[in-house]
Amino acid sequence: MRITCRIKRYHPETDEAPYDRDYVVDVAPTDRVLDVLLLIKRTQDSTLAVRKSCGHGVCGSDAMVINGQERLACKTLVQDIATNDGDTLTVEPLRGLPVQRDLYVDQDAFFAKYRLVKPYLIRRDTEAEEGKQEFTQLPEVHRKFADQTKCILCASCYSSCPIANAPESEFIGPAAVVQASRFVFDDRDEGLEDRLPVLDASDGVWACENHFNCTRVCPRGIKVTKAINRTKRLIKQAREKSDQDV
Repeated sequence: MRITCRIKRYHPETDEAPYDRDYVVDVAPTDRVLDVLLLIKRTQDSTLAVRKSCGHGVCGSDAMVINGQERLACKTLVQDIATNDGDTLTVEPLRGLPVQRDLYVDQDAFFAKYRLVKPYLIRRDTEAEEGKQEFTQLPEVHRKFADQTKCILCASCYSSCPIANAPESEFIGPAAVVQASRFVFDDRDEGLEDRLPVLDASDGVWACENHFNCTRVCPRGIKVTKAINRTKRLIKQAREKSDQDV
């Protein structure tokens, strides 16, 4: 089948503003959007800038906006988007992040917010645990945060979030909260107090307005909004316990 692939192009060093460029390509319905982009780069326009790595939906490198929704190009088939000859497939860079070139975006701000939540296991009793070979954990405890461990930091949720993309917004974003919740619900972790200054803030979990965009676009099927709301409840419980201890 023959389709038109409309790509949002932009090179900050030479272009005054982003613009659309159309490429007519012959593809199979089972081709991936990533295959289409690489075909265009290989046969029609070698200047096209597109990021990819594993090509199997694990690294998250090729997240972009395809036909108006955040998706992984390596997991999206042409037949998911276009079904007839002459159909148009639109491809744009992720939203809310500076465009470095074409479909490349600068993810420094995204990862800076990710690091703010201390996305690693925090322990207080390292001396007491010296010599211990492993931490045991019940399956029902692991299930509390298992969903969040599937995050590949593709930034699709961040791009889809109207709060993160609002002018002057400092919201840390859905992915950062998901990473925090992965640890605060882990009974081996003791770092909730360390993360509260970032999470329990106006630009932390409380900025979320439950639009559910993040959950809809997550390529790993993570219930992102649910994780954010569970984290909100945990923070409220921590506040109440703190008030009782005073």
